[in-house]
Amino acid sequence: MAKDHAFFDDLSKLASSATGAMLDMKREVETLVTAQMEKMLSRMHLVTREEHELVKAMAQKAREENESLSKRLEALEKGSKPKSTKKA
Repeated sequence: MAKDHAFFDDLSKLASSATGAMLDMKREVETLVTAQMEKMLSRMHLVTREEHELVKAMAQKAREENESLSKRLEALEKGSKPKSTKKA
């Protein structure tokens, strides 16, 4: 009976140490994957959200200015066209 008790104690210790080892391996793998992902993303030269929003706002402002200038140019062209005379 004592042998059974010792066997189960040893089995319990083995299981708990295996669990600890698996948790350590999990942390190690997570650390390695995170480091590799950060390395890969840094090589891709991605922009941040703030940079994207800034450029987006600049593009919108440029579009609005372009539209305004197009309207002004159209108005100026209408005013400078020579008047056509009708020949009868």
